[in-house]
Amino acid sequence: MAALALAGSAVALWSTNALVGKALLANHPVSQVQLLQFAGAALVFALIRLTGRPGSSQGADRLTLFPLAVGFVGLVGTMVLQYVAFASMPVIEGNLVAYTWPVMVAAAVIVFDNPRRPVLLGLATAIGFVGVALVIAGGRDRTWFQGDLAGYIAAFGSALCMAFYSVVVGRLAVSPDRLLLPSSLIGLALALAWCVRDGVAWPAGSYLALGLYLGAGPMGLGYYLWSRALRLEGGGRVAVVAYLTPIASTLLLTLSGERLTMTAIAGAVLVVGSCVAVGLERSEADSHV
Repeated sequence: MAALALAGSAVALWSTNALVGKALLANHPVSQVQLLQFAGAALVFALIRLTGRPGSSQGADRLTLFPLAVGFVGLVGTMVLQYVAFASMPVIEGNLVAYTWPVMVAAAVIVFDNPRRPVLLGLATAIGFVGVALVIAGGRDRTWFQGDLAGYIAAFGSALCMAFYSVVVGRLAVSPDRLLLPSSLIGLALALAWCVRDGVAWPAGSYLALGLYLGAGPMGLGYYLWSRALRLEGGGRVAVVAYLTPIASTLLLTLSGERLTMTAIAGAVLVVGSCVAVGLERSEADSHV
């Protein structure tokens, strides 16, 4: 129950990511949004370390090169590629493609974990990728790749990074706060260099608050809670909760005025349906074991 509560809290934060990101990207470059995000996330991870919350390392674990790489790929790779996608294509479509990472986790389970029903998992995974193709095909002008091709590649890359992180982080001995703080600081330094290259000014007012929320909320607390959940419960029932993210985030984007064509809606249904099917199968397999 603790793992499910942590995962549900992470999903609640993640579901607001695309909506708030869309509002910021309408008036600010990706580099500036990323700078605010990594600043907010670094503050959260630093506070968790300083206050010594449950799950914090007390020096027993060592942060070697591989855990550092896992944190970098999972946090920096996922978020940078996701926001490049948001800036290059319709946010609602980029969000759906980026949140196919649970389907990719299912594919990894088929290859590495010897599941009870690999054919069923394989079918659900294939349906999910068909859904992605339909989302990409469902441009408002009835053409493939309505946004820049780089945007679709970035969204898919973001999903790969998050899938890799979710598969590996639960197997590491390093606590989430110790793993994520260095990654957020590296991301902050890279985003600062990016802003200097772009020559952007520091934002003020509500945009500053929204950017810091994206860092402290979806990126900071979201990643920490999700990592803690995976360490507590190896990803079976927790995975079902994660698949609510594309449903909730797409609903919020739709309420804000974003629209999908009928083709993209069909793809969204396949993506979400395949994610739920994969999650239920993994949960049932864990319960059986």
